[in-house]
Amino acid sequence: MSELTLIIGNKNYSSWSLRPWLAMKQLGVEFQEICIPLYTPDAPAKISQYSPAGKVPILLHDQQTIWDSLAICEYLAETFPTLHWWPEDKSARATARAVSCEMHSGFQHLRQNMSMNCRAKYPGQGLTPEVQKDIDRITKIWQDARQNFGVGDNFLFGQFTIADAFFAPVVLRFITYDVQLDHISQDYAQTILALPALQEWIEAAKQETEVIPQYEKSSKKVGT
Repeated sequence: MSELTLIIGNKNYSSWSLRPWLAMKQLGVEFQEICIPLYTPDAPAKISQYSPAGKVPILLHDQQTIWDSLAICEYLAETFPTLHWWPEDKSARATARAVSCEMHSGFQHLRQNMSMNCRAKYPGQGLTPEVQKDIDRITKIWQDARQNFGVGDNFLFGQFTIADAFFAPVVLRFITYDVQLDHISQDYAQTILALPALQEWIEAAKQETEVIPQYEKSSKKVGT
């Protein structure tokens, strides 16, 4: 099989890039990566060399170009069908796909007010009432998945799946903004954070020197 190449953005900021990267790393799929720093003058031209959509992540394989993080993961699931991308049980698999799609298209208030920033600590910032509603929905997803399908391991559906990769950037956001969690959600967040692949991503993010101002906030806590 020919080599896979994943085009990603800054590891410190690019939550979309993290999702397929983590899924591939966790499931043992070998690939090359190309990192294009975002919001630089030449970033649009560099990204457009690989995809007309002009966004990362992008997967290159054979003559295929696949953009969009969910499309990439689904393509990989078809390309490597013996790996555990989705739960084996039909009901669990349907739920895993549904919550992954919900994460993929929803939670705009969380995205806008608590952007991913692996290097930073902003306790208490960004917690608007709308963001709290997003957090409540996310933790309910985690609780229901763990209680209904999380048998055999500490991930949402027992073993690691694409759904866990899709919620990994949320775990990093919750750490950055010091979001208080119930014990089920906290245990799940710690499970994701402990993944060696995610720790590898975080360490690489800390080594990056690029700064994207719109994703940086004052470290001063709101109200102090």
